[in-house]
Amino acid sequence: MKDIYIQLLRITQDGIPFTSRPFKDAAAELNISEEEVVDLIKKMQSEGIIRRFGASIGHRVLGITANAMCTWNVPDERVEEVGKIMAGFNEVTHCYERPRYPDWPYNLFTMVHSYTKEDCIRTAEDISKATGIEDYKLLFSEKEFKKTGIRI
Repeated sequence: MKDIYIQLLRITQDGIPFTSRPFKDAAAELNISEEEVVDLIKKMQSEGIIRRFGASIGHRVLGITANAMCTWNVPDERVEEVGKIMAGFNEVTHCYERPRYPDWPYNLFTMVHSYTKEDCIRTAEDISKATGIEDYKLLFSEKEFKKTGIRI
């Protein structure tokens, strides 16, 4: 990996300023233009070094403290179709397929965030109605221990 990629990842891994010129500091530190910083990020994405460059919101700070992992038993042949529907809900931040196990039949997982547990339950009910999937479980978060991205 190019040295400048590693430098840029180190500079931005803890976040960038919330300003009209968010790449100004990174550009100054790398001694390149802000446009070149953006071009480097795009190049890293196109080369598959990073998947995306986006905002991460501290939802607990905003009062969104009810978090439910919804596990769904979806027929294998419907996973793509149902996953797209589930991912389309604004309250769903993650939607992914996992393997089934003999004692755990659930293969599709969605993470739902809201202000109350009742809102999470209501969202799961709405998802169930929209997809026709009635076999699901909600697992609520009790405590957040750590939330960071990969570090360089």
